[in-house]
Parts: sequence; structure tokens; C-alpha cells
Amino acid sequence: MSRLEAKKPPLFISEPLTGDAVSQSLSVLSGILKSSYGPAGRLKQLHNGVGGCVCTTSQSSALLGLLSVSQPALRVLTASVRNHVARFSDCGLFTAILCCGFIENFRSLNVAPFTVVKISKHLLSLCMDHLKSEACGCRVPVDFSSVETLACLVRSILTSKPACMLNKTEVDHLTSLVLKAFIFTIPCHVETKAVLGKCVIIPVKGRRVVDSTVLPGLLMETPEIQLGKPLAVKRTGLNRIKIALFSVSMSGDGFNTEEGTIAVHHGVSLEASELRELLNVGKQLVKDEVGLVVCQKVMHPSLKQYLKENGVIAVDRAGLSLMEPLGRLTGSQAIASIHSLSPGCYGSLKDLSVESFASKHFLHLIPEETVICSLVLCNRTETAWDELKRVCETAEHVLQLTVKEPLALLGGGCTETHLASYIRHKSSSLPASTFTDLGCSQTQYQLVADGFCRSLESVARSLSHDGEEILTDMVYGHCWFVPSGSPCVSKWSDLVSKCGCGVNANTEDLSWSFLQGHSGFSVIQGCPKEPSVKVADLQTLDCFAAKCSGLQVALETANLILDLSYIIEDQN
Repeated sequence: MSRLEAKKPPLFISEPLTGDAVSQSLSVLSGILKSSYGPAGRLKQLHNGVGGCVCTTSQSSALLGLLSVSQPALRVLTASVRNHVARFSDCGLFTAILCCGFIENFRSLNVAPFTVVKISKHLLSLCMDHLKSEACGCRVPVDFSSVETLACLVRSILTSKPACMLNKTEVDHLTSLVLKAFIFTIPCHVETKAVLGKCVIIPVKGRRVVDSTVLPGLLMETPEIQLGKPLAVKRTGLNRIKIALFSVSMSGDGFNTEEGTIAVHHGVSLEASELRELLNVGKQLVKDEVGLVVCQKVMHPSLKQYLKENGVIAVDRAGLSLMEPLGRLTGSQAIASIHSLSPGCYGSLKDLSVESFASKHFLHLIPEETVICSLVLCNRTETAWDELKRVCETAEHVLQLTVKEPLALLGGGCTETHLASYIRHKSSSLPASTFTDLGCSQTQYQLVADGFCRSLESVARSLSHDGEEILTDMVYGHCWFVPSGSPCVSKWSDLVSKCGCGVNANTEDLSWSFLQGHSGFSVIQGCPKEPSVKVADLQTLDCFAAKCSGLQVALETANLILDLSYIIEDQN
């Protein structure tokens, strides 16, 4: 059949970053991200304009997942940051803001994109070498024999999202719960390779945050079980509870006519035949001394009644999300067919109990040794609970990453300003052979290095949302915040008490200058010193692995976008 409309040729857009539309979109995106950054970040409300749920958040995963970005170049940016967040959970806004900063600062330079890419990669290698060096004052070793550093790391994540609506008491309570839950997921006995467990979050909305708690084992909501009645469950000779886990439907509707034709003899009922099969399975379970049967999908009422009469607790509609932790908790293998029962598929539990939170009743599965735990997470509103759930998941993932690489980075903007000071010093003392190897002049290198440092400092400046002045000291290169409305004084030390991360105090031998972006900026003479870090002084920490990855992703994505010469769009 002939086309009703002639096929349109593709649209070619040359030098896409020079267009006003891209510049405006980048500016808007950068403004949204910067205004969301940090503990004082402003909340964003996202909805689709035609109904549906409304999301109130300042988290990068929610923002970038719900924002509609039309410019192809910026879609590359958001996709790259979302991929970073999927891998590390943390530092999404840092990565996105830094990437926007690189694009804005590099494209305004009168330097060829290819040269900018080569120089910026060299600057990135200087940063990474410094961060991985033991002499780096930005990084803090994490001692797992003490919880102080871990608690600071978790507390920094909890306080970074204002939509959680937490006060200090609630932050302290949740910090201890998240750490306790994480410790539960660490196996007690490791033979060859340790595999961390999982924390399952149980939602309880409309209650106080301090009502949250963590329990070893797994909680399964079971409205049919009544609180207060003794829990009679069949046990084996070793006083253990045998469990069978079914991933197949046990509702009695196993015959699916869409999969083919079924020949049925006259007078034969498919439903009755299927029910007989299910009851035969029930008899086998009773014979095998199974005390708990969990079905991912629906279980036939007659089968549930039969199991109950024989002292077997039956729970259906468990859902797919609980199948993996159930298997790890009990050692059972999910049974995918009611026609193949094997004794090797069964798992075991130490005990069962009934717990109640708010108006919900739960079956508490208690194993011998747990690497699975349940965090009963409470918050007053649905919006605050949704944000808190994402934050707690991030904190758990960050702790897992810290086990692999037991380091953290100073927060509060101090790592960014320190790195900027380090790069300014390092780039001013490079040998001439470096410029020859890179195929650039010293002037070009300095221009790109300055744009690199201003991009780092723009992240630190994004922490200010109420008109605070931002300073950097001339000794350590750390970030300092002067409260808005402060009186004019002759010495900055009269207005600032501690730097953003809390390590440095306002000693007399420090001097300050305005952070880049203000007139009168001066550069640290020499390499910034490394302060002695005391754990008790730490106020804010960032995940080492997530921030290092974010720095790399931001630069690589910016370089990719800057190197675009054409965008080709299909118009059909």
C-alpha cells in the first residue's frame, strides 16, 4: 500500500551546543539541580499535568526519572547520571551539577573541544591520583571496629534530604537502626567469599518516625492471623520448623486455554481435577512435616483450610519481592510446579511469632543465623515516607560500598574546594613536557584547569540557598559558610566557627577569601595542607566510591556532549 504522506528527510542540527534552546535548557536543568542540593535544598513537586501521583522530592533518582527532557544532548546527561545512581545510589546531584558546570565552563573557552577533552582527562587523572593517595587530606579511613565514622556517614545521608522531615532525635534514632540493620546483613561465618544479606523495608505510614524498629529475620504481613492467639505450628524432631516456598499459583486455575487446546472427557471437571492435585500436594506437605507454606501467588481456600486443620500455617500472596530474601533466610528453593515436590526444596526456621505494628499483623520468621532483617519504617505522611525509604536504601547501599572500599570523603563542600585548590597549585607547576605530550600550550592548559576548578567550586556554592557568603581558607582549601545577614566585621574568624565538614575550626592562623565567582579572589600559595582529621569533629561525610565515580562520570559525559558536532533527528 502506498504511503499517505511522503517520508520526511531527517533533521540535521550542526554544533548543537551553540543554539539558544540548548543553552536555555541547560541553564534551567542546572538551576533545578543546584536548588535541590544539600540539607537546605528546595523541594520540587513533579506531576504529569493530566492527573496521577504527585512526587515531592529533592532526590536525583526521583527528579531525573520524572523530569521530561526534550534536548537530545541533555538526555545524554540525564541518562548518564541515572546510570551512575543505579550503580551507586549516592552522589547523583553532585554528578549532575558538576557535569552541567563542566559543559558551561568548557564551551565558553576559546579552545578546540578535542584539546579540552585531552586536558580535562589529564586534570581528572591528577584528581584521582590525589584522592587515592594516602597523603590526601580529603579522605577519611573507615574503621569498622568503631561505629562513629559509619554513623557520621549514615547521618549525612539522612540529613541531606529535607523532604524526610526529620528532627535531630529522629535522625539519631534512624541512624542507629540503619547501622543495626546493616550489621544484621553481615554473615557471621565466612568460608570463602562473603555475600552480604538484605534489609527488607516494611512500610508503616501515619506513625511517628521514632516508632520505627529493626528485627532480625523477615516480617510477612498476614491479616488472617489474629494477635493474642497462640501460634500452633508443626515442628520436626529437631524442634525446627520446615518451610516450603511455592512460586507457582496454587489457586486451582492452572489450566490456561490460551496456551493450547485441552481435550476433556465427558463428565470430567477441570476445577475438581486441579483441586485434587492441590490436596494431594497438601497431603505430601503434611507427611513431610512441613510447618509453614508460603505461596508467591494465590492459594486455593480448600487447600489453606486443609493445611490449617493439620497444623500447617499457610501464607499466600507473598509477592515476588519477598521470594529472594525468603530463600536466603530459610535455605529453601522455590517450587515452580505442584507436580514435582522434592525434600531437598524445603528450608527451615528456628521459630515463628506474631508481631503487630499500627493496625497491621505480621508473621515474624526467625532463622538460626540471619543475614536478612526487616526495617519497620514509619513516617507521618506518605510523601515523607516515600523520600525516607529512598534515603534508607541509599544509606544501606553506601555502607555496602564502604565495606568493599573502607574510605569516606569530607562533605560540606570541603572536598570540592580542596580539590580545586590542589589542581590550581598542581597545574601551575607542571613541566613543559606535559604540555608537549598533550599537544597544547600552557595558556590553553591553564584556561581548561580554571574552568575545571570553577566547576568543582560551583558544586560547593550550590549548598548555599539562603544568601550565605561562601569562603575558602588559604591553608587547607576548605569551604566555610557565613550566615546571611551577618554584620560587617574586620575578621572573618568572628563569623565562622567551623568549615563545612567540621574538621577545621576558626583558628587565628587561617585567612579566608571569597570562593570563586566573586571579585578579589586569591589563590592559595603552595599546595593546600592536609588537616589532621579527628572523628569526633566530623559533621558531614560522603561515600568515597560514589563520589569518585561521580567525578569521572561527570567529566566523561561533559566531554562526550562537548564533542558533539551533529544531532540527527528522524522527523517521521
